[in-house]
This record gives sequence, C-alpha cells and structure tokens, in this order.
Amino acid sequence: MALSMLEKTTDRTDTSAWPSTIAAEFEREKQNHNGCVGSTLLSENERVRVWIIRLAPGERLGFHRHVLNYFWTSVTGGRGRQHLQDGTTVEYTYQPGETRHESYGLGQYKVHDLENLGDKEMVFMTVEFLDSPNKPLPIPERARAAA
Repeated sequence: MALSMLEKTTDRTDTSAWPSTIAAEFEREKQNHNGCVGSTLLSENERVRVWIIRLAPGERLGFHRHVLNYFWTSVTGGRGRQHLQDGTTVEYTYQPGETRHESYGLGQYKVHDLENLGDKEMVFMTVEFLDSPNKPLPIPERARAAA
C-alpha cells in the first residue's frame, strides 16, 4: 500500500507566524516558482527526474514547489521541520526506508521547505514522474549533478 503525507503523524504542529526571513522567502517563491525539489538532480530522462536531498544538521532546503507526481524515500531517517503553504509549521520524525507517494491534479501543487533538526546528516531520494498532469517546472543547470 502506497502511503502519502496525509497518513503521516506530525511530532509537532505550530500555527504561529513565521520568522520574517522565512515569510519573505515564501513570498519570493510565489513570484519565481522553484522546481528544485532536492539538493541535486542526479538523473533525468523522458519519464523521471531523480533527486537527492542531503542536509547537514541545522541545514535547510529552501522553499520549492511540487507540481509533478512523485515519491520520496528517507535514506537515513532523522527529524525535520517544514513550513507549509497554508502557513503552518510541522515537525516529523522519518525512519530509514520510509517512503511516501504524492499526486497532484491539473493546477494542483505543494510548496514547502525542509530543515534538518537532527544531529546527523539527513538524506532523502525523490523521484518525480514527468508524465504527470502538470507541466514540469524548469530546472537550472546549477541544480544538475556534474557529469
């Protein structure tokens, strides 16, 4: 059975206002959609994009926009914080091998960030499906792995 984030229980949910720097970054993403859903795009073909997220303790992957159907797998496990597009802040514990699937209809998307709250590197793999209802967002060359 494929689980999504809807079935994942938060460790903590906070609805208070975000720090001004986080709120300003979120507003910038609204104007310039960021399709970099990982630290590095490792591979891409006509069907998929394969990303890795590597976050050192305290490191944060900034706001990015999911428009494609995808799944992620937590490689190392860890604790993370996300600021979500509805204004909430959530914290989760991830287990090694935990996998979640997400799907978006035409015009649907999700915007969030991810911060490593743990004391060791947190690694995820994400696979996006290019044949999703929404058109893929452009990816800058700097996000692609060196050949």
